[in-house]
Amino acid sequence: MKKKNIYPIYAILIVLFGCTNASENDLIDQTELPELVTFVNDVQPIINNNCISCHTNPPENGAPMPLLTYDNVKEAVQNRGLINRISSQDLSFLMPLGGPRLPQNLIDTVIQWEADGLLED
Repeated sequence: MKKKNIYPIYAILIVLFGCTNASENDLIDQTELPELVTFVNDVQPIINNNCISCHTNPPENGAPMPLLTYDNVKEAVQNRGLINRISSQDLSFLMPLGGPRLPQNLIDTVIQWEADGLLED
């Protein structure tokens, strides 16, 4: 009796049962925001991890201003539409430019920072 090649069957089973039904929301940290959001503790890490590659001093890749300091970021929220840019669904307007939209929990942190009074620390 000839031995049949069972590897294709194993491959199909791995594909079928190895997949997950995790949604994007399952992959995003859903922790609650702190009682008061501050620049130093909450917003600055978001800016440093997502914006500084272009919003440095001097700005690069067409960025209009640096986002290196508390005053830079506060100005961007108050007068330059930073929250609208990171919240946008329009890919031509969205920041970070050319990248994926920030996870909603990070956008919510910046929105809460503004609502809490743009506290520094």
